[in-house]
Amino acid sequence: MDEHFTPGAGDPAAPAGSASHGFESPERLRALLIRLHESGPAANLVKLQAIWDRAQPMIPLSPQRGTSREYEDLRRAWTPLLAGLPPINGFAVTGELPDIDEAGQSFIDYFEIGEPAFALMNELEQPGHQLDEYRFRLAQARRRAIHDRLDDLTSTINVTLAQITESVARDSPDRIDDPKTTVVEDSISEVERLLGDTTDRKGRWGDLHRHLRFGQGHDWHDIAEMDWPSVRTDIAAASLSESDPLPVPAMDLGIAASARPAGGASIGITWTVLDDDRFERLLFDLLRSFPSYQNVEWLMKTRAPHRGRDLSAERVIRDDGGTTRTERVILQAKHWTSKSVAPADITNTLAALPLWEPPVVRTLVIATSGRFTTDAVTIVEKHNAEGKLPLIELWPDSRLETQLSQRPDLIASYGLRS
Repeated sequence: MDEHFTPGAGDPAAPAGSASHGFESPERLRALLIRLHESGPAANLVKLQAIWDRAQPMIPLSPQRGTSREYEDLRRAWTPLLAGLPPINGFAVTGELPDIDEAGQSFIDYFEIGEPAFALMNELEQPGHQLDEYRFRLAQARRRAIHDRLDDLTSTINVTLAQITESVARDSPDRIDDPKTTVVEDSISEVERLLGDTTDRKGRWGDLHRHLRFGQGHDWHDIAEMDWPSVRTDIAAASLSESDPLPVPAMDLGIAASARPAGGASIGITWTVLDDDRFERLLFDLLRSFPSYQNVEWLMKTRAPHRGRDLSAERVIRDDGGTTRTERVILQAKHWTSKSVAPADITNTLAALPLWEPPVVRTLVIATSGRFTTDAVTIVEKHNAEGKLPLIELWPDSRLETQLSQRPDLIASYGLRS
């Protein structure tokens, strides 16, 4: 879907007689897609698919004549529903259900001239193919719109579930009703609205809802330990597919190469195109792409009082002897392009780490779009040489540029090349 989605003809969300307006805000676009999903395109798509499933067996595959009242009723129901599927990036479902009497006569004609009816058979399958294409595009558009919000909700649920289970005994039979449980219930409800019916749900969704309904202490532990981890996998899969295209210049690469461009290749990152929030999201996506990192999550909102929004992850460490262990890593993002990270910034971050424990933080990563002062590097080297916990890693802009060079998709999607 285009960034500026405009309700048009056949769009059930466009008020009658009103002018079309662009929806530039991601929040408004997301709300529009949810509303369209609940009352429009997705529901109409289901109805059209049901009609196609009933009609397809009646479509001839060999010479015959005639039709039936049931099939003609399906054709009459099909056409009005097409107007309920607004175009997505210019694509619309336009195929009508075929006239099966004419189709049967066409098979007779092919038979009489002794030619295979491959073209005719492909034509008769077009309505089903167009439904499949529309379903794919609708799911793709929804993923783009809900990607960031799903990340926020997932992080909220991660943190709040941990807080609930820390304060409730594992075998408690008491029902838990407080603001934290309400946060989880409301967040999961919003997740499901965002996902709609375009997501393949393989996780323990049924168990999750059953445990939420009973809401006893042991139910919340089951949610945190079993239900939510399995459901979170479905959410991650729905957030943004690896098959979704990235923006590229409108050019023929062969023609561009034949022009023999001169000059060196740009390797620098344009950090100024990012604000604090997008810098954190970039680091979040970068960590999730590393094979040795798992369970990457946000801990707080951007610039929340005192803590900021740090990232938490588990780093998987394997040695040549076959031993595997995990350690907790906290990454603090500092999107600073006009000043360097100083010693006081290091010590303040270390002082805040107990807020995120338990579990114990073994490694602290400070990542900046700028640099570290010489004094800051010195105190970190001294801290690590003395064997103090946590181990501190400094990721300046140069290191981030090296890491991002292995992920050109992130560079493109965040517009980091000038």
